[in-house]
Formats: sequence, C-alpha cells, structure tokens
Amino acid sequence: MYSDHLHKFNQILPSSNILTDPDITSSFCTDHRNRYHGEAFAVLQPDNVDAIQKIMRYCHQHHIPVTPQGGNTGLCGGATPHSSISKQGIILSLSKLNRLRNLSYDDNTITVEAGMILADLQTEARNAGLYFPLSLASEGSCQIGGNIACNAGGVNVVRYGTTRDLVIGLEYVLPTGELISHLQPLHKNTSGYEMRQIIIGSEGTLAIITAATLKLFAQPLSILTAWIGIDTIQTAIDLLQRLRNQFSDRISSFELISSQALKLSSSYSQLQPPTEAAWHILLELTDSIPNQNLTDPLISVLEQGNWLNTVIAQSETERNQLWKLRENISEAQRHLGASIKHDIALPIEYIADFVEHSQQQLQQAFPHAQTILFGHLGDGSLHYNVFLGDTLNNDVYQHEDNINKIVYECVIKHHGTVAAEHGIGQLKTQWIPQIRTQSEINWMRIQKQTLDPHNILNMGKVLPPLP
Repeated sequence: MYSDHLHKFNQILPSSNILTDPDITSSFCTDHRNRYHGEAFAVLQPDNVDAIQKIMRYCHQHHIPVTPQGGNTGLCGGATPHSSISKQGIILSLSKLNRLRNLSYDDNTITVEAGMILADLQTEARNAGLYFPLSLASEGSCQIGGNIACNAGGVNVVRYGTTRDLVIGLEYVLPTGELISHLQPLHKNTSGYEMRQIIIGSEGTLAIITAATLKLFAQPLSILTAWIGIDTIQTAIDLLQRLRNQFSDRISSFELISSQALKLSSSYSQLQPPTEAAWHILLELTDSIPNQNLTDPLISVLEQGNWLNTVIAQSETERNQLWKLRENISEAQRHLGASIKHDIALPIEYIADFVEHSQQQLQQAFPHAQTILFGHLGDGSLHYNVFLGDTLNNDVYQHEDNINKIVYECVIKHHGTVAAEHGIGQLKTQWIPQIRTQSEINWMRIQKQTLDPHNILNMGKVLPPLP
C-alpha cells in the first residue's frame, strides 16, 4: 500500500526529498525532549508551495495522516506523529521551503517562507538595517512557520508582543490542498472574519503555513542591560511597575530567574552569578535613538526603591554573558535530568501568590521536589519545571499526572492558563476542558471539521480526546 503512495510522491518531489530509511527518519519521529516517539512511512521535504498543495490534495483523497514539522524544537510533542497513527502517515518537513520573498521599506515588513530559521530571519532584517524582535533560546534551529503555528513568545514580548502581533500577512495550504495567500502588507483590513488569526496558534491542526509577511522595526541603537538581585517575586513586580511608569515601551525584556535556576545555569555556563539573592531580574531597556542616556534614569528608579543589588552591563561582552546565563537555563536542565515541565501564564498580580501556594503543595506531596522557575515576568508567563531529586530519569513521568494536577489546578485557581507559548501539542490536550468552556471547544471542533473533514492534519494535537 505504501509503495503506491511513494510512487505518487515521487511524481511530485525529487527522490532526494523523500526520506524512507528508518535510520534517517527516526530523528524526525522523535521530539526535542526525546519523550515522544512516533512513526511515519515517509518524510517529505517539498521546496515549493505547488508541491505542498499536490501532497495535501493526495493525502486528503486517500485519508493519509500528515504531521507538519518545522525545526522540531517543540516541547509538547506537537511536531511528532501521534501514537494512534502508527506507521500510516507522513511527516511534512518545511525545512527546504526557506526563501526570502520580499522586503518592503515602505511598509517595514519582510515576507519569508515558513522553513526559514528564526536566526536567519533576524539576520535578513539586520542586513536591511531593520529589526525583527522575536527571540528564543532555540532561534538557531526553530523555524518561523513553527513559531507562528505555536504563537511563540520569547524575551521581547513586553515591548513587541507575541508572534501573533508580528504577523501582518499569511499564506497557508488547507488539508484539501487549497491555497490561501494574503501576504500583502495591509495594516488595516476589516473585510469580514480574519481567518489567519485562527491559523496562528493552531499548531498545524488546521493548515500548513507556507509563508508570512512580518512586521519589522527600527534597530535598537541604545541598549541597557541590567541584572538585579531581589528578595521576593512581589518586589520584582513592584520594580516592573516603577519601570513602566519611567520607561514605558522602552522596556524590551523583564525576565525572572530563581536562585536555583541561576545556580544551574552558572555551573553549566561556567560564569559567576552576577548577584546573590533569592530571585533575580534580567531586564533590558532599548531605544532606536543612539546614545540615549538610559543608565541615570534607571539608577534613579533603583535608588528610590532600594534595589541596589544590581549589575549593569558595561560592554557587549558583559551583556552577552548576562543573557547567556538566562538562555542556558533550559540546556542546563537537560543535563541535570528529566523533569515535569510547565509553560504557564498568569495575571502578573497573582504570580507571587501562585508560586507560594504551588510550592507549598508540591513540597507536601513530593518532599524531594525541586522547582526550577524562570520566565518572562514582564508578560506574566513562566517556565515552572519540577525535578524529583531521587528520580532524574524518565521514570519521573510516572508522577506527571499528580504533579500536573497540583500545578495546573493552582494555575487555574489564580486565573491563569496551562499553555503560554509552547502550545498544547499532545502533552496537554486533557487540560483544555479546564481552561476553555464547552462552547469554545465545540467551536474549535467545528473549525477542525470544516477545514479538515477527514482529520488528517496533525492528529491527536490540541483538541481534547473525545469521550
């Protein structure tokens, strides 16, 4: 049966773009955390939109499951074939669809294909004298199509918003093979329902994103980076309020880092901690006007609040070292062992209470639990990762349901969400009914049924399992 499908795909793609050797395809079938292991009878790597349309049209006709995949850097199993598919489906890799299509100085936009690596997109903007602000720890390997599919956040959301806020035009192929392309840089368009907003953040369950037109900005020419040691999370929130009043949208980043997270990253990065404290803030102020004095106003704010346990980067090298400590936390955790990861968001006013209550409940249930907490306090999202000191291998997942129940119920009690920027994938589908009403879930199912009537696209992701 698969030979007939492969014969058809060979009519659409060169043989070099069709991978069937299990030794080669295994890396595509395994997620970034080595937790989910799916199967596919082929990995297809089209390099043009017409080929994607033909592939989707054929898969729709023959009910072949399709798992879209970008850089495969996700943490929720969203780009790994679901176990229910067995070996009946394909992986559609967008890595070869990676060209720059257009750059408009008049509209301050750039149009790129979905497979372009985020760091390459940043470079294209920089070479044009402009700035693309989306920045993630995985930017050297993640792809912009995947970023859009998950509505990625990153460290600059405080000033520039999430990926959704950066997309001004989108091109995508529906499961039926139909192409929808609205890449014009229209800053206003109220002609009916905005379908692209449904596609953004849908994690590849509704369409294959093939290209996007994205907003660009003036390059930051004045940058101040500071590391501040503080006693409590509430103190950090008070500092954030003061900084907003003083600097408004010149605050680009406001990152919270626990002492445990810093200790782990410091050892891994071979860099000394900038400050000694229970909690730490890494903040960055930027301005597109060169030689702006951001230091004196910042020092004035810090002195007023007695936030004097502070290091301000005096060179680009020092700035890079501070950011290295922040960006290496995730990789340092991987070297420590397996953990139960939570990508959560709460109203900022509730974060301090949430952390206190959730920590108390975890310690009562799991005395060996250690939480590595860090994230984007400036927009209310946190990475809340639980290690069990006596179980640092994959055996920890036998406790996942109980740990999740403690953390997520505490999140919901404090008016938060279980998915901030990593998405739902196949990891958190059972929690959707806890954070979305039945009416919302019914609406989601209607969209899925309308666009993907045979349910071939990224099966087992996002939507909760049916009873």
